[in-house]
Amino acid sequence: MAHILIVEDEPSIADTLIFVLQAEGFSVTWKSLAGEALKLLQNTAIDLVIMDVGLPDITGFEACKQLRKFSNVPVIFLTARGDELDRVVGLEIGADDYVVKPFSPREVAARVKVILKRIIPVAPVQIIPQVLANNDFKIDNEKLQIFYYHQLLQLTRIEFKLLQTLVDQPQRVFSRDQLLTAVGAVADAGYDRSVDTHIKTLRAKLRAIAPDAEPIQTQRGFGYSYQPEKN
Repeated sequence: MAHILIVEDEPSIADTLIFVLQAEGFSVTWKSLAGEALKLLQNTAIDLVIMDVGLPDITGFEACKQLRKFSNVPVIFLTARGDELDRVVGLEIGADDYVVKPFSPREVAARVKVILKRIIPVAPVQIIPQVLANNDFKIDNEKLQIFYYHQLLQLTRIEFKLLQTLVDQPQRVFSRDQLLTAVGAVADAGYDRSVDTHIKTLRAKLRAIAPDAEPIQTQRGFGYSYQPEKN
């Protein structure tokens, strides 16, 4: 049974989410303050967090920044603001999804299930870390780590899945929808553009290690591909 943490200061919204999520078979904990939630997350196994952006003590954005210092637990933001800038900011700091109020609680539950489906561990098998022939990337699928020119990349869950998907199939062009499916995100109107935000962040992290390399290529009108460095 997955354990969901709701961080929401409006009891009516929290109660509705609790009812729907428990009906879907989830274990649910509710906190009304970000500070309380962060303390809980440091000491309790939580599978996914649903967090309001407008919390009384600190914003959900700030709480997510603090959370990402010690955990990569998936986060879905709830907000009354639908501005594209707010959505981009939320995704850039490590959120997995973004739902604008008013929303359907059952839609939120569906998004929770899609994200959790992608992170449920499978039966353990012997995994040999993949080392590409050109040796620019090394992927350790067991430890969920990616090295770029022998340096460990600090990646969010979505960034890891995006880069893993691209690197696993060099030169293949992936559409935004295909990449969203690979990371377990729900594709809806406008959300596919969040892939652009994550790719931009990934490129910045890669450029910090190898400024002259451009392993992730934009295929205009189609999507993105990984182009290995030529030796």
